[in-house]
Amino acid sequence: MPTTQPLLAVENLRVEFPTRRGTLVAVHDVSFAIAPGEVLGVVGESGAGKSLTGSAIIGLLDPPGRIAAGQVVLDGKRIDNLPYEAMRRIRGREIGAIFQDPLTSLNPLYTVGRQIVETIRTHLDMSEAEARARAVALLEEVGIPAAARRIDHYPHQFSGGMRQRVVIALALAAKPRLIIADEPTTALDVSIQAQIIQLLKRLCHDHGTAVLLVTHDMGVIAETADRVAVMYAGRIVEIGPVADVIHRPQHPYTVGLMGSIPSIVDERERLTQIDGSMPRLTAVPPGCPFNPRCPRAFDRCRSERPDLIAAGPTQAACWLHAMVPA
Repeated sequence: MPTTQPLLAVENLRVEFPTRRGTLVAVHDVSFAIAPGEVLGVVGESGAGKSLTGSAIIGLLDPPGRIAAGQVVLDGKRIDNLPYEAMRRIRGREIGAIFQDPLTSLNPLYTVGRQIVETIRTHLDMSEAEARARAVALLEEVGIPAAARRIDHYPHQFSGGMRQRVVIALALAAKPRLIIADEPTTALDVSIQAQIIQLLKRLCHDHGTAVLLVTHDMGVIAETADRVAVMYAGRIVEIGPVADVIHRPQHPYTVGLMGSIPSIVDERERLTQIDGSMPRLTAVPPGCPFNPRCPRAFDRCRSERPDLIAAGPTQAACWLHAMVPA
């Protein structure tokens, strides 16, 4: 795994949504870093704050959402406080984005070639012919057959898996160093998922691209990520090397997540079930937000919120790992 300085550092990120009934805290005190060539997976239930974290990094929070505290640092420079136009230049040039539904990223009225060429020429100093040649090369790199011909096709003329490949080519158009991939394989069948995963891994290896991979699929995380951050109710509850988090989880929520996945090795009559549901943003309990569902909760869990604590090779936000009990 890469050992160089982080390309991206997110520090104490807090995302809020002001409402008439008060302020909702959707992402609370989230910190992590990603090195060049590294894939950091972010996993958790729907509503955990995974996609909002990615949107905050690339400056695409929907109003009235806002970054209320913390900072996002890209290659040593803070980017969360930049004006709209400055952030727009970084988005695409320094940071690429891949979303769950390719049709939200592609304009149905333009050919895919026109869209890729326009993106290339917006961010790179290239002629029309040079940009088109790079667009064809990108389509070939992501596995589009007969790319020189298909570059002039429209998005509806591609299958779902091929559209997602086009979106990846679009994300790579200006040679970004960081890619935010938000559920890039969810709408695809398993065989296409595997191809997209292999493509992302190859990009990291060949180009040194860093990837923030947001998903709810632990299989995708296990196959793709170097490290994984588990989110719950807007907070990171565990973060560490992917093999350790999957095989030796240290937070009760992660233990429940791993136990709910069928195994082809172990024989179990029943899968683990996490009772209850994630709290609404308006009703996050005091202390550890997981405490109402946690089978190992004790008094301190209900009154004090734990920060990430060293738990072997990982870190877990759980009082079970506190060195000195209160």
